[in-house]
Amino acid sequence: MKIYLENVNTSSNSGPNSFAKKLIPELEKQGCEFTQDAEAEVSLCFIESHRKNMAIPRIQRLDGIYFNIEQNYHNLNSNIKRTYLESQGIVFQSEFNKKLISKYFGEPENSTIIHNGADIASIDTTRAMSKGKYDNIWSCAASWRPHKRLNENIRYFLEHKGENDLLVVAGEVPPEERIKDDNIAYFGKLSQIQLFSLYKASTNFLHLAWLDHCPNVVVDARACGCHIICSSDGGTKEIAGMNSTIIEEVQPWDFEPTKLYKPPQMDFQRKIKNDFKSCYDMEKVAKLYKSFMESTIRNENN
Repeated sequence: MKIYLENVNTSSNSGPNSFAKKLIPELEKQGCEFTQDAEAEVSLCFIESHRKNMAIPRIQRLDGIYFNIEQNYHNLNSNIKRTYLESQGIVFQSEFNKKLISKYFGEPENSTIIHNGADIASIDTTRAMSKGKYDNIWSCAASWRPHKRLNENIRYFLEHKGENDLLVVAGEVPPEERIKDDNIAYFGKLSQIQLFSLYKASTNFLHLAWLDHCPNVVVDARACGCHIICSSDGGTKEIAGMNSTIIEEVQPWDFEPTKLYKPPQMDFQRKIKNDFKSCYDMEKVAKLYKSFMESTIRNENN
């Protein structure tokens, strides 16, 4: 199968592009070829397309949409929605992702849910960093914006840590925004291999972000063997594993536009069971993508 990629920048480490860099080689191993659109059988578009009236079926992979009332979310969503309505197939990252986007854009005729996957081969060949003098390492990682709730991650750690535990915060945090504690270390921006090394040394991975769709960091941390602690709202719980710790939001989100960067405070006593199962092996994830693209091509040719 010949695939034309739209809106992918492999030199970027953003969430969608990081996933694309894992997906492309796995699809190539399964016999797919990436080519120019004139030769392609199908287009795989990440988030949005700036082209109209393609002669081949388009599959749109959606990370999410805008719903922050402090932004002009209607305008920000306009081209994503146009791409959605013109595509022959939609890949949602999570059930949450599908519910949200279907509410704003309408139900698609042809869609599937495929959670993100982890690069198992690279994880297997990465050594865990040393724990040093500490009994347990906790970790969290993100591009730290307000809805990622860094302070809530830290508060959870400080309330639940052992006497000789360390929390490692990965990702850039301005010095003036850092909560200072002898049991917290700020590592700044790390490479993918450095993150794997950190996760493999970690007992717990904290991701209390509000309304995330399917964060790659959680998929990777789980694949490295971490126990995941996350919010009940959003899609994170779907990839956290059945043994994860889910903190139920005091007021579940109603899918209406909201102030995304002013998330509510959490009550850490509200722990609930996680019933979601998910696959994080990138090889299996790529097979699901290939199968969906093939079935969409067949549908369009009939």
